Amino acid sequence: MALERDERSEVDLKDPVSRPLKAYAFDPTQGKALGNYMTVSVRYLPLLRAGPADRYLAVIDYDATNKCYYRPVDLDDPAVLIRSGLDPAETDPQFHQQMVYAVASETIRRFELALGRSIEWSFSRRRRGDPSESGSLRIFPHAMQEANAYYSRDLRALLFGYFPASTTDSGANLPGQMVFTCLSHDIIAHETTHALVDSQRDFFMEPTSPDAPAFHEAFADLVALFQHFSFKEALLAMIQRTGGAIYQSEVAPERQPAMAGGFIQAELSSANPLVQLARQFGEAMGMRKALRAALGTPPNSRMLETVWEPHARGAILVAAVFDAFFTIYVRRTQDLMRIARLGGSTLYDLHPDLSNRLASEAVKTAEHFLNICIRALDYCPPVDIRFGDFLRAMITADSDLVPDDPYGYRIAIIDAFRSRGIVPEGAASFSEESLRWAPPEIFDGTSLPTCKGLEFDVFKHDPDLQKEAEKKNGGVLHDYAVANQEALGLSAEEGMKIQARTFHEVHRVRPDGEVLFDFVAELTQHREVPADPQNPDAGTFTFRGGTTLVIDRAGEVRVAIQKRVGAVADDSKNVRLKQQRAYLNDRISSVGMAAYVTDSRLAARLANATIDFKLVHRGY
Repeated sequence: MALERDERSEVDLKDPVSRPLKAYAFDPTQGKALGNYMTVSVRYLPLLRAGPADRYLAVIDYDATNKCYYRPVDLDDPAVLIRSGLDPAETDPQFHQQMVYAVASETIRRFELALGRSIEWSFSRRRRGDPSESGSLRIFPHAMQEANAYYSRDLRALLFGYFPASTTDSGANLPGQMVFTCLSHDIIAHETTHALVDSQRDFFMEPTSPDAPAFHEAFADLVALFQHFSFKEALLAMIQRTGGAIYQSEVAPERQPAMAGGFIQAELSSANPLVQLARQFGEAMGMRKALRAALGTPPNSRMLETVWEPHARGAILVAAVFDAFFTIYVRRTQDLMRIARLGGSTLYDLHPDLSNRLASEAVKTAEHFLNICIRALDYCPPVDIRFGDFLRAMITADSDLVPDDPYGYRIAIIDAFRSRGIVPEGAASFSEESLRWAPPEIFDGTSLPTCKGLEFDVFKHDPDLQKEAEKKNGGVLHDYAVANQEALGLSAEEGMKIQARTFHEVHRVRPDGEVLFDFVAELTQHREVPADPQNPDAGTFTFRGGTTLVIDRAGEVRVAIQKRVGAVADDSKNVRLKQQRAYLNDRISSVGMAAYVTDSRLAARLANATIDFKLVHRGY
């Protein structure tokens, strides 16, 4: 029966699930090829104002170079809504605003799905209770005229630059044209990931070893690269062009040339955009190639001994993860390729149905690996992240969720890391059992007591109840840590306070449908130590230790990941302290590390030094 006008007005319209927004899949240089004009189904959130701005993000389009604001886009404008957002346009600031919002929002959604909880920015946690502070991450699409883009914790922002392309060797760009980093899907995802990693671990921003800045760069590249495999049109095109070997960096020409060398574009090989990062930026800088790649060099177990620049060192970690990813992709599709060969398909003439099946396997495998990487953050130590720690975190996180490993994901990961010389500390061997983090060892024959009193399933929409529960849980964790500090790897030395830094519930679903309810908590300690014991004028730095705990609903500690701070009397034997001190002294003496921290002077301010992404990303 048709509704009358007054009845129809009473219909309760619920908010939509998603907001479709247009964006570049790669960057403007791809044009409309490979599905580069794509529509991102962004999770719908009510907008607080034009910009756009919601509870996670606030786009503020202030151009500091030209000292002006650009008119903010209103994504709720009916003219914008009916078109699924503004059309891609290199010269339209409002499309730039839409694109950074869309890609950043999608990256946040992927983290929340993998982690099983909502994101809270690091700066929001530090300034909680200050009514003058917004909890949103600010995004400046045209922050400066500079070949740079970076995340700043102090500014609570992502800042994207713009710059003229090289006039002598600009690749696919017009010589001297203006290149906007906010139009690179890869760069936006990369910078958003820096903020997301910082939101999970307060002290990963400290320059504790060469692995610290390199880990940030590698992890951000991993997230950006894995997102390529959700671009269906580009993926299908590369499957056809490579015969399913989507890991190849160079793609065969559309038609083989009749003689040596090609004469037309169809006879020339081309780069595979799936395994390249920020192609427009790299070419605009005169590099003749993309900024970075998933697989740069063959495995070399000694390379980490000689590579220190954060991006080059991080590329080793990226290559290890993608080596494992492509190995599993080949393993999951080898039956399909055998059937195709039996059916008469040739390498570069795959049936469309087969291409779709290969694409489905690639998408599924990429999602698995991205989730493994993101979930591993919960299984990392609270301080001083190393590549070997990340390997152990990946193995433990995946073992917890997928006890059976029918395709051998974990073996592939271990083999790939081992072949690139990434050695985990504290493990007896490279076996899966040895690499998994374990509960604390109790040497007197007793078991670690349960942690009683933690509140799960707090009503999240009631801020007062949530705040009360957080305060109670923090107290329970602190008291538990004090009572069991030796077993948990924490120092009982006088003055060494224990802090419960972050703690949150985790709900994850296993492939068999079972739901895991865990509580992840960071317990930390710190003390001031001399930068150089032989030189009193060298200042001090903050040496931190701590333990990450994974606790089940019954209060049992399932996993404890420890980085001991140690006693002052044992400093001469403290290997981790020696390594951090050597790294900082090398940084101070300007052997290359000084360029990547906020304060590299020989001074007491070393205690406050953090990785400065503005410096790390300059020219990269």
